[in-house]
Amino acid sequence: MERPGYRRNDECEYLERGYWRDDDTLAHWLARHAAGRPDAPAVIAAGEVATWRELESRVLCVAQGLTQKGIGAGDIVAVQLPNTVEFLLVHLAAARIGAVMCTVHMPYRGAEIETILAHSGAKLFFTAAYPFGELVAATPLAADHPAPDARDAFLLLYTSGTTASPKAVPHPCRTLLGNSRLGAREHGLTSDSRVLCAAPLSHLYGLYSLHCAWSVGACTILMPAFKPDELAKTVEGDRPTALWTGPAHVAACRNAGLFDSHDWSSLQLAIVSGSMAPPALMHHFQDKVPGCAVTQLWGMTELQAGLYTRPGDGVAVAATTAGRPSPGTQVRIGEDGELQVRGPLAFSGYYRNDAATRAAFTDDGWFRTGDLAERRAENYAITGRSKDIINRGGVKFNPVDVEALLDAHPKILQSAIVPMPDPVLGEKACAFVTLKPGAAEPSLAELCEYLLAREIAKNKLPERLVVIAEMPLTPTRKIIKGKLRV
Repeated sequence: MERPGYRRNDECEYLERGYWRDDDTLAHWLARHAAGRPDAPAVIAAGEVATWRELESRVLCVAQGLTQKGIGAGDIVAVQLPNTVEFLLVHLAAARIGAVMCTVHMPYRGAEIETILAHSGAKLFFTAAYPFGELVAATPLAADHPAPDARDAFLLLYTSGTTASPKAVPHPCRTLLGNSRLGAREHGLTSDSRVLCAAPLSHLYGLYSLHCAWSVGACTILMPAFKPDELAKTVEGDRPTALWTGPAHVAACRNAGLFDSHDWSSLQLAIVSGSMAPPALMHHFQDKVPGCAVTQLWGMTELQAGLYTRPGDGVAVAATTAGRPSPGTQVRIGEDGELQVRGPLAFSGYYRNDAATRAAFTDDGWFRTGDLAERRAENYAITGRSKDIINRGGVKFNPVDVEALLDAHPKILQSAIVPMPDPVLGEKACAFVTLKPGAAEPSLAELCEYLLAREIAKNKLPERLVVIAEMPLTPTRKIIKGKLRV
């Protein structure tokens, strides 16, 4: 079956140009580092260090344990684990025997888990309650066990749930790992780097941090779950040189004063992703950690890292755009302003969902991202989601600039503007906000006055204000606007 996002001659081109490589498998990377740098640190977790030799030894015993449970090439193994060594072991072990890891986000409970397990057809499901020692075999996987093929899937990831029906994306090794290998080069990572990810590893952004680090043999620092003070302590104590983080993480550290109370000077690179970062937040981060290149990245479950700023671009670019395409990636903006993508990083289609696959691609093979974008010189700025557009009396507008200003209001922690029905105009804007601790509730008039003072057009002003205790978020901390509809 031809991939919707590829021409028939693309495979040869991608291999010739190095976007794909036949040795881009986790098994090959792990074996290479264990042989070439056996005593170098591979993982730091809870103050303990595992070398590449030690990591490979443990992975091979877990891989043997999987085979003893009847897992083989192509079988799906579901995993619901925090950012721990056990997560890494299952990921690497499953990949070594050609199995497919399906991640389940930590907040998911019965209903979500049952849906994923039934749809994926997973043969095993690992959770934190599982006695992990039972998976570790006494002897390692046989050296002659068949090696995985870079063309085969090694991950099955469900989209984060900002649409009503999450979809599953199977990823072969060479698309994701090629994108990671080239990304590590663009981000300036080396074998001496120490990479910390504040985001869940169950999300593709978190996995991207692992794969970038593993592609060059860098050390990975693990933090089980994000808490502002724990992130600050980990940065100060374990001295990472590169941080994968999100706007919500940075804002939480800023609000708690942690950039002033802890030492962040080890950071040379910070990648901010997960949602559009307010410019003021990016500048604040850069001001507090001046020796760090603060960058921004845009990606999706369907294609990993599509756009990102480079370390030399400067925060002025990173605060206002998502940067340039990743190596080999082609992008275009459709007539409706939607960003469309094709190239070696793109997925081939949704798992067991042909209708969604057909809807996801244009007739000429470009993936419809659903994100709105505009070109700014060599870079692209993500301006919102096509489904978030508000149509007020025939005048359409994207509320992202209003949300950015509301997020900067001294009383507001987070904001989201959604359309509400109106019998005359069709739709009007309704602002949902959460407040900073101890802040008095603002009035709608107060917020409108604040926005007008910052030269927001009157037709874009919110016409209803709803203060809520907690913003509905996906496991990757994106606001679920569908739950805010009025």
